[in-house]
Amino acid sequence: MKKYFTIILTVICLNSFSQTEQKIYEQAFQKINCMLDETCSASLKEAVFIVENAYFSNSLDRIQFDKRITFASELARQLVASRELVYNLPDREEVGKHAAIYSVLKDSIPILIDSNTIFHIPPYTYDFNDIWGNKEWSNMFVSKLLDTKKGNCHSLPLLYKIIADEIGAKAYISLAPNHMYIKLQNKANGWYNTELTSGVFPIDAWLMASGYIHLDAIVNKLYMEGLSDKQTIALCITDLAKGYEHKLGDTANLDFILKCCDATLKYYPNYINALLLNAETKKKKFNLLMAKHNTKNPQDILSIPEAKQIFSEMTAEYSKIHDLGYRAMPENTYMDWLLLLKEERNKYENKEIINFKPLNK
Repeated sequence: MKKYFTIILTVICLNSFSQTEQKIYEQAFQKINCMLDETCSASLKEAVFIVENAYFSNSLDRIQFDKRITFASELARQLVASRELVYNLPDREEVGKHAAIYSVLKDSIPILIDSNTIFHIPPYTYDFNDIWGNKEWSNMFVSKLLDTKKGNCHSLPLLYKIIADEIGAKAYISLAPNHMYIKLQNKANGWYNTELTSGVFPIDAWLMASGYIHLDAIVNKLYMEGLSDKQTIALCITDLAKGYEHKLGDTANLDFILKCCDATLKYYPNYINALLLNAETKKKKFNLLMAKHNTKNPQDILSIPEAKQIFSEMTAEYSKIHDLGYRAMPENTYMDWLLLLKEERNKYENKEIINFKPLNK
């Protein structure tokens, strides 16, 4: 009897936890979604905090989060004021802001404490541990990056974009397979790329060198496009869904995940991560139906209207994903691709961009 009582108590506790988390995530969804439908002011910094705070059950320290972003932003402003670039075109101020943000993220910055003491603020670096958050989803977070100064291709570009927003510079998130980077524009060179995992300004040929960017994916704007501010915030709703999925596991409400995907795809119809999550979640729903009817053969339940609809939507979405040009990149291939930029820097680096050298005033 005691054993059964323990099991029942455990189930009650799990249900209570799930309900509490569901409420937190529903509230987070509404807060970000109102930014997209323009019923409240849009802020990437706010959207990112909402996503990460929900994962931590509303316990993330807001004061520290804001304080660290304010410090990085103010440091960028001070660098703009204290340096000049070898660059004299009309957008000189904008270029100077981006040079400063790059320095904040990737350079060691000396700070004069007194006449005898210089303190160096270390750069943010790439964390090779759990690069896709498979073991711990919070490894993808900007808050983790701010705490440890170690991040990945998700958190580093988001922090760059947040700082750019804070100091009034225009920056664009851009996507490659399993990857995010920054796309910028100036009058001297047009569009160029900033790769924060390695601190290099790669040409587009490096992106294509992965072998996983199909021509159809470029034509259909899956990759290599500079995203609008609204599209970037829409990405956060998919991040919210992924965090929810990682945290609640088998107790997750699949309809909530699908709602997040729908909200993202409304503003960014070809966002590959939302498309994949949408199809995979419908696959889970279909598998649950097969388990409910005690079968492993999909054909056995296709006479059921609900199963038929889910199966039809799922197969159509997987077909769409393939037609758009998506090809899955294995993690070891991804790492080899990142290292290629370091090992063959002379081949893939944009030499014109790196010649904009800051000078002390």
